[in-house]
Amino acid sequence: MASIYFTEEHELFRQSVRQFIETEVVPRTNEWEEKQQIDKTIWKRMGNLGFLGINFPEEYGGTNADFFNTVVLLEETARSTMGGFAAAHGVHQYMATAHLLKAGSAELKKKYLPKAISGEAWGSLAISEPNAGSDVAAIKTTAVRVGDEYIINGSKTFITNGYYGDFVTLACKTSPEQGMSGISLIMVDQNIPGFKTNKLKKMGWHSSDTAELFFDNVRVPASNIIGEENKGFYYIMESFQLERLVAGIGGVSGAQHCLEITLKYIAEREAFGRPIKKFQVLRHKLVDLATEIEAARQLVYQAAWLFSKGEMAVKECSMIKLLATELGKKVADECLQCFGGYGYMEEYTIARMYRDARVGTIVGGTSEIMKEILAKIVIDDVQYKSAYGSSKSNVQSSKSEVSSQPQTTNNSNSLNNSNNSNNNQKSNNMEKASEIIKSLPERFKADKAVGVNTRFHFEIEGETGGHFTAIVVDGVCTVEDGLNGEAKCIVRAKAVDYEDVELGRTNPQMAVMMGKIKISNLGEMMGFVNYFTRLTEK
Repeated sequence: MASIYFTEEHELFRQSVRQFIETEVVPRTNEWEEKQQIDKTIWKRMGNLGFLGINFPEEYGGTNADFFNTVVLLEETARSTMGGFAAAHGVHQYMATAHLLKAGSAELKKKYLPKAISGEAWGSLAISEPNAGSDVAAIKTTAVRVGDEYIINGSKTFITNGYYGDFVTLACKTSPEQGMSGISLIMVDQNIPGFKTNKLKKMGWHSSDTAELFFDNVRVPASNIIGEENKGFYYIMESFQLERLVAGIGGVSGAQHCLEITLKYIAEREAFGRPIKKFQVLRHKLVDLATEIEAARQLVYQAAWLFSKGEMAVKECSMIKLLATELGKKVADECLQCFGGYGYMEEYTIARMYRDARVGTIVGGTSEIMKEILAKIVIDDVQYKSAYGSSKSNVQSSKSEVSSQPQTTNNSNSLNNSNNSNNNQKSNNMEKASEIIKSLPERFKADKAVGVNTRFHFEIEGETGGHFTAIVVDGVCTVEDGLNGEAKCIVRAKAVDYEDVELGRTNPQMAVMMGKIKISNLGEMMGFVNYFTRLTEK
């Protein structure tokens, strides 16, 4: 079938991947599902075939192919009928190594990427913790800098590839007092002292390993940090677009394969003297599913095309994550019904596909989180910018802008780094927005701003607000009435909203998501807040 997205070369690549899946992966399904472990030799085999470095530079062993080769690969791995296998591969190639490729140093890339692309070393991405899932800013794992090392303490949970893997891309707090602005990403090898793992038992995805990770004074070189220290939260938020795109591609392809298996079964199964595919109730149900799958597939391709052009595509990636995984769950359920009692038997593939589809609406951001992100975009007109500063979407806009998508719901820092919602709200008698802004010079930490030259405009609406310009130049801070000069960052809010955030009454990230606090340059703001003592410290 002709396609505006796929070329003849893509289809030839599809044939080679499908042949590999059908001849080398599917025959081992029962073995891997029962052992709850994928034989590592398959990863080396995929590496030899060039399947693990699709979008990576050739200098590290990759093929530097276009993104629609990735679409093909993910569609075909989803046809393995093992959600665990597809997840293990997706996490390794598109999550564990994604940050390293974008922001890692030349030394880190040289150390980890060749082995990851060859399948010799397998990786995981460790963000979630027992008390911090979607609320990334609430993570507690710490990495304290001591000389040329970081000392890591804490734990992670629900980590795919975390038990049998070789390395972890770890999210941790390097500056805990800064809340979300104090998170960093660090590469950690699993075979080092103090690093322990515990394998978790799951309802589905049996072939893949999911683990708890424990860090007890784990020491890693300071050079293992990915990108800039304390920018990890924003790297993570941006990487969610690829993660959700991967989930959407696999979700639609898995649903399609589930439908194909069902169509084959109803053509062979008879009831009341004729094939059950002749019963109208089943025919119409399956036609509806086929239509929904095709519609979702086209949205997936559009999102993939935008992503391939360097767009952030937060809206489209969130939409397909929501749509494709909910649809995958629905298709598996409806198709299993067509099998009757046999669908409930472990020997039938549909039973495994049903179990595996369920987690799709949870991993990579729950359906509820996707809806909240989309509500901010569609209803509140929030727009997103690249954390790496190289995306087309880094262009300035008059709409409310944030760097990638904040999605936390509690325990994060305010604009002045306050992360205690029970703070004394009348500290220093500063309750008015105008008073809070004018107090900046007396709260200024000159030693933190040596050589800094920045200018902020505060446009605060309401009786207790006003227009102000905050200037920091070579260790001196001043605040002027009015909007003077060209600002590096503009902060817009209603006085009551600004006061609520600064005094700890409102979660700052939710305020940004909802458009109550609008910040034109979040990166500049991240630095700015570090130059001042918190109100509650006065």
